[in-house]
Amino acid sequence: MQTRNIAGRTVPAIGLGCMNLNHAYGNPPSAEEGERLLLTAFDAGVRLFDTAALYGFGRNEELVGRVLKTRRQDILLCSKGGMAPVQFPDGLKRVIDGRPEAIRRNCEDSLRRLGTDVIDLYYLHRWQKTVPIEDSVGALADLVRAGKVRTIGLSEVSAVTLRKAHAVHPIAAVQSEYSLWTRNAEIAVLQACADIGATYVAFSPVARGFLCGQPIDGSTLPASDLRSTMPRFLGEHLAANLRMQAAYNAIARDVGCTPAQLAIAWLLHKAPHIIPLPGTGKVDHLLEDLGAADVVLDSATMARLEATVNQRTVSGPRYAAQATAEVDTETF
Repeated sequence: MQTRNIAGRTVPAIGLGCMNLNHAYGNPPSAEEGERLLLTAFDAGVRLFDTAALYGFGRNEELVGRVLKTRRQDILLCSKGGMAPVQFPDGLKRVIDGRPEAIRRNCEDSLRRLGTDVIDLYYLHRWQKTVPIEDSVGALADLVRAGKVRTIGLSEVSAVTLRKAHAVHPIAAVQSEYSLWTRNAEIAVLQACADIGATYVAFSPVARGFLCGQPIDGSTLPASDLRSTMPRFLGEHLAANLRMQAAYNAIARDVGCTPAQLAIAWLLHKAPHIIPLPGTGKVDHLLEDLGAADVVLDSATMARLEATVNQRTVSGPRYAAQATAEVDTETF
């Protein structure tokens, strides 16, 4: 597999986002299925494993830490804080909290759940806009100095915020959504990453499953599946996007790969500082995704893809209003 540089390490070019094993997409796989998927990913060459305090309200970190414990020295272990579960009288709830004391607490909790004494790459999961980014990054820098974190990253931030953060402490990576159908990274963040030497980690590279070739109707999904509230999977937006999907699938047939592989291969061809981060709960999908590393796209195919799936042909915003307000980046 191709390689990429991130957080002072060289790793295979496709990582694994572990969220799907406990969080966000309806009925998750069993713990045994999740264990099998993680071990299969490692055996297939994956070395970047990405989790977060939020995923499964800590269960995801516990699973990743337990299953990969004996392989800890061979992997790049990534997690996130600043958006984590908090206990309330009526149960656990997600809270965005970028205050230094919250970040320190989140990190300690993650270290305990992961069963490790240091996290290789620790992200601020969301910037709490009422807390200066300099304060949040200062807390992350303190964790580096304390030896609890090796490098730090940011998620869903603008280029302006990234540069402010980098002035406080080197930012190793930015993790945000990037795929053919979510292209806002191209406005400024991709270039800002290149300018400061940060890696861009592209989550949802297959457009939350939409670029895997099969129709997804958000109105038929359970409430626990976040796509059930995403405008692109609903109503008139969905109808328009299905027409675009058919044209996209035709390109995959012409290339001779699956639609999912085509989406990930497009990212691999875009820039050497991009790492696609697909996630799945199914071993066959995992192996399919990793096969994207063998797909070669010429310039004509890249142009055809970008003319077919772009901000003008994709209908609807990527998030509903509340989630849009939580990210520090341009959206469409």
